[in-house]
Amino acid sequence: MIPTGLLRKNDRTNDVSKAFGFPVAERQGYISANHLERRIMAKTILGIGAHYDDCVFGISGTLLKAVRKNHRVVILSLIGDYSNWKPAAGRHKEIVDGTIKLGKENGVEMRFLDFAGMRFDVNQATKIAVAEAIAEIQPDVAFMLWPHDSHPDHEVASALTKTAIGHGDRLLDGGLAQRFRGTGRVFQFDNGPRHTIGFEPNTFVDITDEWPQAIAWLGKLMALVRNESFDPDKPDGAMRTKESISAYRGATCGVRYAEAFRSANAYPQEIL
Repeated sequence: MIPTGLLRKNDRTNDVSKAFGFPVAERQGYISANHLERRIMAKTILGIGAHYDDCVFGISGTLLKAVRKNHRVVILSLIGDYSNWKPAAGRHKEIVDGTIKLGKENGVEMRFLDFAGMRFDVNQATKIAVAEAIAEIQPDVAFMLWPHDSHPDHEVASALTKTAIGHGDRLLDGGLAQRFRGTGRVFQFDNGPRHTIGFEPNTFVDITDEWPQAIAWLGKLMALVRNESFDPDKPDGAMRTKESISAYRGATCGVRYAEAFRSANAYPQEIL
């Protein structure tokens, strides 16, 4: 535990602040010991989806809550090649670049693999590719798609994630295998009606405070794909659907808006 108060930035503390990413201006003079402790204790939160929008639709509020708590937040989309998707015709690179930009504006790092929709399956090569990405990111908490879904890409992505996140060290060789570490908490998320089948949540996150930013993020992403300007006064179908789901999940747990999850592994809770 770092003592409370202020630490004088001598050479040693300056080196520590560099290691944990403090900007140059912040490394001059004094630094709050509480601030330093929060930065040292920050977790890496990873959302894994098939498409560019899966995590933004499904768990944006939870991810923004993590950003507000100064955690590192990463979204990994397995599909990074949209050249065979008609709505992206001639603009597939622009859509990926725009998605990365919107993520950055919200404090989230966006990563893509090079899979194409309907052109990837569960095999040794794809399992290794996902495991390599997870080994590099090293998440403390991960969110993955619910396995039962009407969209084949979602089901394949969920199966790949389950294998890679649970057994990545056995898929990889050499230094990556040594670097791979288990993820302490894994949660499955709902990707909405007409996709998710039989979802049974047991964990809820209150996203009421994050709601305005979360729904705007989704709206801007949908507008990007349509190649239109975002108008917050004209919510599209994705925004209306997310609001309906989030309001329903909120009513389930007694708040205005919530996102729901199913814990993929059992662990003890401090309830007293």
